[in-house]
Amino acid sequence: MRLQGKKIVITAAGQGIGRATALAMAREGASVWATDVNPVLLKSYDGIANIQTCVLNVLQTAEVDAFAKRVGPIDVLFNCAGYVHQGDILHLSEDEWDFSMDLNVKSMYRTIRAFVPGMLAQGHGSVINMASAASNIKGAPNRVIYGASKAAVNHLTRNVAFDLGPKGIRVNAIAPGAIRTAALEGVLTPAIEAAMLKKTPLGRLGEASDIALAALFLCSPAASWISGQVLTVSGGGTQELD
Repeated sequence: MRLQGKKIVITAAGQGIGRATALAMAREGASVWATDVNPVLLKSYDGIANIQTCVLNVLQTAEVDAFAKRVGPIDVLFNCAGYVHQGDILHLSEDEWDFSMDLNVKSMYRTIRAFVPGMLAQGHGSVINMASAASNIKGAPNRVIYGASKAAVNHLTRNVAFDLGPKGIRVNAIAPGAIRTAALEGVLTPAIEAAMLKKTPLGRLGEASDIALAALFLCSPAASWISGQVLTVSGGGTQELD
């Protein structure tokens, strides 16, 4: 029960990594707000202890601010919402660029600004942002806006950590490698999986639960002196695999 008494907000918690994290944190005693833009996905939480749900569109500042006011001060914010655009720069429209930057980066600006005042008032808090191994070291084919937006998340994390650290708030990011989620399953073929496994020293694709456990660590007392870090969780690989 490492998170007993903690109040946590998770975005994009309807499925995949967000859902796995909400369940893991609730099992550890936290009171979890699982949010998602899709109300149907949130129905899966009905009857699960320690989890409340709310439909939330993180692209809408007014919605985020109203939700933060409703929830009040929290201990942990996990910014999990994001979108993986596929295509090179010649097949990337301005609308696609703007949408990816809005969802992958500016949504974090909105949620951090909305929830950090409550953290400041209580003198402590933890923010975890969803980055990607695709943004850390190398590029990847057909990921131009995804990689650029997630690189922005890395530096957003590091700089906000500098600003808020003296006030008792830790800010970190998780950079997953290839995770077996619904989005990946939709494009996964035996050949693609074989190529991914070839570049993953631990010999398997990641599961949503692997990232949930990393998030659980970062917001737990075990990580009390960790801030401004981008934690790569990729089975030993250095980036999301092409």
